Amino acid sequence: MVNPNALRLTVTAETWPIAGQFTISRGAKTEAIVVVAELSDGRFRGRGECVPYSRYGESPAAVAAVLRQFASPVADGLTRIELQRAMPAGAARNALDCAFWDLEAKRTGQPVYSLARLPPPRPLITAYTISLGTPEAMARAAHDAAGRQLLKIKLGAEGDPARLAAIRAAAPEAELIVDANEGWNPDNLAGNLASCAQAGVTLIEQPLPADADEALRAVARPVPVCADESAHDRASLSALSGKYDAVNIKLDKTGGLTEALAMAEEARQRGLSTMAGCMVATSLSMAPAMLVAQTARVADLDGPLLLARDRAEGLVYEGSLVYPPLPALWG
Repeated sequence: MVNPNALRLTVTAETWPIAGQFTISRGAKTEAIVVVAELSDGRFRGRGECVPYSRYGESPAAVAAVLRQFASPVADGLTRIELQRAMPAGAARNALDCAFWDLEAKRTGQPVYSLARLPPPRPLITAYTISLGTPEAMARAAHDAAGRQLLKIKLGAEGDPARLAAIRAAAPEAELIVDANEGWNPDNLAGNLASCAQAGVTLIEQPLPADADEALRAVARPVPVCADESAHDRASLSALSGKYDAVNIKLDKTGGLTEALAMAEEARQRGLSTMAGCMVATSLSMAPAMLVAQTARVADLDGPLLLARDRAEGLVYEGSLVYPPLPALWG
């Protein structure tokens, strides 16, 4: 017999155009493809969004297929806590985990931060990303964004010192962080680190490939180095010791808010500072990450700013500030 109170899981892939082109060391794209999981009990609904990433062997079709396989377990009463064991960390679990949180908030009338026993979220300064390009193109983009307090510079190609110098000249007052997206190697690592220090960079994300980051143990780090592709969930934290000073926590890697909050706490206990990061996505992806970002050294939640348009009732961005979500969006 069909349970009339069973939760219904709906899975949808959506395409959102990017404003211009987003370029990193691994390539460029002009659209963001997200997968949305929606849970409904007939009265309330909860949503979660994820961004499948080919770097981790994910695709929108495969992630959507995995989620649809969980329609029956969800209807049979699968809980958010049980989900952590039933599905591995990654984009698919992120969408469903965040949908569970949102649904619980809608059902109880309590915001997610209260359900998670967290203080009310406050507006945060978010990084704004400058895509990889020629020194001249990146300097123009940095000049246009020079009024922002925190710029994230995509590097990871030959000639990065020249890019940094041009960007610093174009935005002399902005705090700079760098993301090499695994694009450096042991031979140019020390030189690129020195260039970052000279430019006043305050944090460097994932300079080396995840499978070749042992070289970080043997080199002086004049600027703190943050793990991204080398760190996914709590199980990956122990391997960071001696190589990294910080860790970028992204819900698409952790598999949702549940693990992300636990990972942030364990990272702090291990002496690692944290960064709350994102993929290029809509405000529905950023909303739960805002809770992780509250205790992070750096918030990098500019995904919607890189899109040609965002969801209705999306996050409010005011200069460098991003504001917590309204319940109509999530949580």
